Amino acid sequence: MLLFRTNHYPLHHGTLAAVRSLGRAGIEVHALLEGRASPVSRSRYLSGAHAFGPHPADAPGLIGHLARVAGHIGRPPLLIPMDDAAALFSADHRNTLAGLFRLPGMSRAPADVADKSALLECCRRVGVPVPSSHVPAGPHVSPDDLDALGYPVIAKWSRPWMLPRGARSTTLAHDLREARALLRLSFTPDHRAAGPVIFQQIVGDTRHDWFFQGYFDDESNLLFGGVGKKRLAYPRRTGATVVGEWLPNPRLERHVRALARRLGYTGPADLDFRYDQRDDTYSLLDYNPRLGAQFRLFTDRGGKDLVRVLHLLASGRPVPPVRPVYGRKILVENHYLPLMAATRPHGLAALRDCELAWLAADDLAPMTTLVRQSLRVAARKAVRGLPTAGGIARRLTRRSSDEPDMPDTSATPATHDAPGTPGTPDASAVSAVAGPDRRDQRTPPQ
Repeated sequence: MLLFRTNHYPLHHGTLAAVRSLGRAGIEVHALLEGRASPVSRSRYLSGAHAFGPHPADAPGLIGHLARVAGHIGRPPLLIPMDDAAALFSADHRNTLAGLFRLPGMSRAPADVADKSALLECCRRVGVPVPSSHVPAGPHVSPDDLDALGYPVIAKWSRPWMLPRGARSTTLAHDLREARALLRLSFTPDHRAAGPVIFQQIVGDTRHDWFFQGYFDDESNLLFGGVGKKRLAYPRRTGATVVGEWLPNPRLERHVRALARRLGYTGPADLDFRYDQRDDTYSLLDYNPRLGAQFRLFTDRGGKDLVRVLHLLASGRPVPPVRPVYGRKILVENHYLPLMAATRPHGLAALRDCELAWLAADDLAPMTTLVRQSLRVAARKAVRGLPTAGGIARRLTRRSSDEPDMPDTSATPATHDAPGTPGTPDASAVSAVAGPDRRDQRTPPQ
C-alpha cells in the first residue's frame, strides 16, 4: 500500500495512524514523506519512505515519480490519497494510474465536494443546509453583503490545496478592512488559483461541532462510518479536531446518508457539521473526499477502521457491519498540550482516557522525534528573542543620547528626575485558544 500525499506537512498524524493501523495487521505500508524531518518516517511499521514528487500541476512529472515508486515497491500497490490534491489527481488520472496501482474505493468526482464554492452551489441546488455565504464575483465586496452575515465572518478558500505552502485555508475576518484585504489577496498571482474566497456566516457555537467519516460504495450506500463530536479544536472557531468522541447521533447519520445519495457521492469522506439551534438544522461546513486525519477514532469492536476497510475492498473481501464503540475518544497531543491551561478540568487526565495521535507504547520513535523537533523549534525561537551584542550597543547609545546634560552644580543647585526607563520590547503575538464552553453540554435533538 502507498499513502499518497502532496501537502508538505510533517506533523500530519493521519498518515502515522494509517501506517500503524495497516502495519499492525502485517500489511506492507509505504508513504510519500518529507524525509527524516517527518516523525512518521521513524515508525517501526513503515516499510518504505519515499520522497514527495512534483506539484500536481506537473501531471507528467508526478505520474513519472509515482511510476518509479511503484516500480521500487515491486508490485502494484493500493494507492490511498491522504489529502484533497492527491484525491483529485488520482481521479483525474485514474486511467493512467490504473496500470501502476490498485485503485478501489476512490471517489468518482472529488472536485464536486473538494472545491468549496462548487460544493456550496451544489448544496443550494439540492437543498442541503449550509451557512449563509457570499462569494464576491470580482475584486470588490459590498459592505451590505458582509453586514448581512454579521462579523466576524468565516473566510475560506475554495481550493485550499492551491494555496502557497504554509497559508491558512480558513480564517476569520473581523471587519470590512480584513475582508477586503483577503479579497485583494485572492487576485494576486500566487493566490488566484486557490480562489474565490467565500465569506460565510458563523452559525451556532463550538459546543455543537460534529463530524462524520465513512465510506460510500458505488451506489452511494454507506458501508462503514461513524459520527463524532468535536470536544476541542485548534484554532477554536475554525480549527481541526484536537479532542473528538464517537457518539450515537442517528439523526445526523441519516442526514449524511441522504446527502451522499443526493450528491451521488462514492468513496471515503470526511465531513464537518455544526448544529444550529435557531432552526434545528445541521449545517454542512466542509466535505473532504478522502480519509480524515482523525479516522482512527472510528475503530470498531472488531478492530476495523476506514483504512482497513479500503484494504478489504482492494482484496475483494466483504466489509462486516460496523460495531460502534461509543464513548471512544482521540486526542492530538501536539495541539492539546499547549491548550491544557484552558482545559484544566480535563488536564493530563484526558491523555489517559483517549487514543493518542502520536504516543504509542509499541511505536515510540515518532513521538520522541516530535518532541526533539519541538524542543529545537522552541530553542531557536528563544535564541531569536535574545538581544545581540549589536542590539545592546544600539540600545545603550540611544539611552545615552536621550539623557539630559548634567547641570552646573557650582551655580544654582537643582534636582532632576531620573532618566525614563526604556520601553519594553514588543511581545510576540500569542494566540490563546479557550477550551469548550461547558455551560451547556446537552446533545442536540437526534
